[in-house]
Amino acid sequence: MLRPEAKRALELKIRLADGGDSAAIADALFAAFSLNRAQYTPEAFTAVTPAVADIDGRFAEGPIWVAELDGAVVGTVSLTTEPEGLYIRSMAVRPDVQGMGIGHKLLDAVDDFISTSEIDRIFLYTTYFVPGAKEMYEKHGFKWVRDTTAEEWYGTPGLEMDKRIEQPQSSQNRGENAL
Repeated sequence: MLRPEAKRALELKIRLADGGDSAAIADALFAAFSLNRAQYTPEAFTAVTPAVADIDGRFAEGPIWVAELDGAVVGTVSLTTEPEGLYIRSMAVRPDVQGMGIGHKLLDAVDDFISTSEIDRIFLYTTYFVPGAKEMYEKHGFKWVRDTTAEEWYGTPGLEMDKRIEQPQSSQNRGENAL
């Protein structure tokens, strides 16, 4: 017999979000980041918990995924292109379902997306005070780049992590002859 947690994990669905998901995404971000609200400055907390209208605007900037459990949005991650590479932002899972592997599944969706792209670098910013965040990203191949100062991000220090993506070489680039 499956434990309730295991049964629920089987009902998890990761999908691309659409404009109708903006309010649920905003709610999931607020719930997740509220756990550590005291460690953020008010400006940083506002940045990690964007309003519905701000999320609406992000659909034009890159893909957004949601994790649904029993039809309810419980997590999200989004991407946007920056001069430094593809940027992961707004990665969050609602507190009541954290620890079920949902964050890993969201990052798997990101990995699937970048595997079909020409992207050679993907990066993110996180904090040391969010339990398990750095370790989860490391399990997905991200490496510490540098610590970020409080002055860089609304008075809240953190760290930058990235992952380099090796693109497959064509047979001509490897010196092989095409037949």
